[in-house]
Amino acid sequence: MIEVRYHDRVNVLQDLFASGSAAPAASPFDRADWYALLAETGLTPLIAIASDDDANAALALTQTGGAIVPLRNWYSFTWRQLAPEGEQGDRLLIEIARQLKSRGTRVTLEPVPDEDGSATRLSDAFAKAGWRVEVTQCDTNHVLYVRGATFAEYWAARPGSLRTTLKRKAKKVEAQVLTRFDDALWDDYEAIYNASWKPQEDHPAMLRAFARAEGDAGRLRFGMAWHDGKPVAAQCWTVENGTAFIHKLAYLESVSRLSAGTTLSAALFEHVIDVDRVELVDFGTGDQSYKADWMNAVRPRYRIDCIDMSSPRGWANLARLTLGRLRAPSVPELAPTPPRR
Repeated sequence: MIEVRYHDRVNVLQDLFASGSAAPAASPFDRADWYALLAETGLTPLIAIASDDDANAALALTQTGGAIVPLRNWYSFTWRQLAPEGEQGDRLLIEIARQLKSRGTRVTLEPVPDEDGSATRLSDAFAKAGWRVEVTQCDTNHVLYVRGATFAEYWAARPGSLRTTLKRKAKKVEAQVLTRFDDALWDDYEAIYNASWKPQEDHPAMLRAFARAEGDAGRLRFGMAWHDGKPVAAQCWTVENGTAFIHKLAYLESVSRLSAGTTLSAALFEHVIDVDRVELVDFGTGDQSYKADWMNAVRPRYRIDCIDMSSPRGWANLARLTLGRLRAPSVPELAPTPPRR
């Protein structure tokens, strides 16, 4: 007998992972402490947990404007189910999806990966639970498959313009990669970010807390570049389970001629490839053209729209979804790639 419970506190996820009855976290964005940081920004959790004997599955959600959506913000590269693999995990997800109809008439899940089967599992679970399900691509993810290469081999395959820039500009800045958190250096990062072209941070305190925790855990790779003793570029990466995640990068536009960002990126790539020996580098979401110079593959990210058509509001939700889709710009490179089956 599967039991589904709802919680408005994320500490239940810590208990779930501590018990060993849930699938291990696949990335920083699947861990209980990540969801705890999100809750501290003011989001109200809606944690749905299904239990059957010694197995558990969970969806970390929140409810806003009448819709049920992932518990996430723009720092999250991905969102996915927290469920064990296999038939038992699938049954738990279906039961969560079925009982979510008592909480709302529309569920929108994004950005969901499918290289691990997450988009397929979730769309199947909601369809089997009686929801109308539509899957569309919502974003792209540039990655580097290292495939055992050394940094020298990786760098030799980069575009000539990128290699020339580093050769000409590398001596103009001093780059350093740290594996610990430093409050003073993080202050420098924030100053650089605030003076860069980047949009204003929504929750800088959350990002600082995350970097501090990753430093304590030995997963932080923090890069800083100086010119004439002045900090001019900074980047925040983490390394986990054979993957390097590029979270934040910024440089001072006033010294863009130095190409400090390029020099610092090269130093971080060299560190994670030759020292950490990662298998993958993940550049997050977004299809900015410069990412293609550093990466060698692109993966889609999906939006899964689930509508309860048995509710009177279902048809209105479907009309809004259809209208929004007609107005949305197309994704020329990858859309309309469906999740794998």
